[in-house]
Amino acid sequence: MKWENNRQSDQIEDRRASSGGFSGAGGRRVGGRGLGLGTIVIALVAGWIFGINPLTILGALGGGGLPSSQEQVATAPAGSTGQPADQMGQFVAAVLGGTEDAWGSIFQKAGSQYQKPRLVLFRGATPTACGTGQAAMGPFYCPGDQKVYIDLSFYDTLRSQLGAPGDFAQAYVIAHEVGHHVQNLMGVTDQMEQMRRRVSEREYNALSVRLELQADCFAGIWANHNHQSKGVLEPGDVEEALNAAAAIGDDALQRKSQGMVVPDSFTHGTSEQRQRWFRKGLESGSVQACDTFNTRAL
Repeated sequence: MKWENNRQSDQIEDRRASSGGFSGAGGRRVGGRGLGLGTIVIALVAGWIFGINPLTILGALGGGGLPSSQEQVATAPAGSTGQPADQMGQFVAAVLGGTEDAWGSIFQKAGSQYQKPRLVLFRGATPTACGTGQAAMGPFYCPGDQKVYIDLSFYDTLRSQLGAPGDFAQAYVIAHEVGHHVQNLMGVTDQMEQMRRRVSEREYNALSVRLELQADCFAGIWANHNHQSKGVLEPGDVEEALNAAAAIGDDALQRKSQGMVVPDSFTHGTSEQRQRWFRKGLESGSVQACDTFNTRAL
């Protein structure tokens, strides 16, 4: 991936120097209820096995949706803002800059203005408007503060444990989380939270799959626009992203962790589905082509 000459975003919040030792409170509050450490451990394990964002599990266990920023237990540590000095930080800033350029152009053509998310680099754990973020959760987006969170050690996991190496695979992960930010701006996230209270767990899981596949498709749109405008793609890049999408499919993660697949518990989609929707966004570059909620065949 040709990222070195890309514009680097200034929306990076680097907490790596201050968050490594952060442990948070003994329990965090979700939806007005306190959750102890044991519940958090359960959520982390379940999230890793089933490919579910543990913050979502904690919200369900706590009897509510994602908490607001006023419900944080701890104050976020001070972090530097702007452009990181290290190479991995600069890579993340360049990828984020590419998402800003792509979505800024798309929103402008639609007669609107794109609101940029901030991306937080941290180590170990850090406070968020959705509760305490942990490295074991993997990268995630918090709609409460409109920030993407990532502990860069996840890339080691992606390469060594999930078998998905490559810089474009790493970029795809960021673009997917930014896709959730776009969904938040479009009102999709609020609609999902409203549906949570109206449908069964099985039905909500099915909706969650559509949400995640749309974020994959939005990541494909990012790749399309950046290649058209900047020629970022190199031979093998698309294959890296498709390999990463396959590695984090619900069926692949469940088969690897428990030796069996439970479709009713899927929340992100199968490997084949994730690959297909990323490719659809990549080939079309169109938001309309990413309407996963109004199609029968995923």
